[in-house]
Amino acid sequence: MASETVPDCQQHGLSPTDIAVLRVLANSAHKVMSRETISRIAGLETDSARRADSSLVALRRALGPDSITTVRRRGWVLTESGLQAANELLGPQV
Repeated sequence: MASETVPDCQQHGLSPTDIAVLRVLANSAHKVMSRETISRIAGLETDSARRADSSLVALRRALGPDSITTVRRRGWVLTESGLQAANELLGPQV
């Protein structure tokens, strides 16, 4: 299944790290996720503290500018349209 999903994500210009961040947001639908939580769950602890931020930029580019809502001082959450786009992009394994 992963071999079917990854090419579609790469077609949208998403790196494996971007896909990991997208999975975190999609799996925690309707919950605000902090940078630290996203980094921990996506396995980015050894990367720059801002790596999750750059993935969010790529995800907004791939899913649409209104796909992710920034909740000031708390984190990010997928909008309904963002969640739908994420599910279509990631396929059934979300």
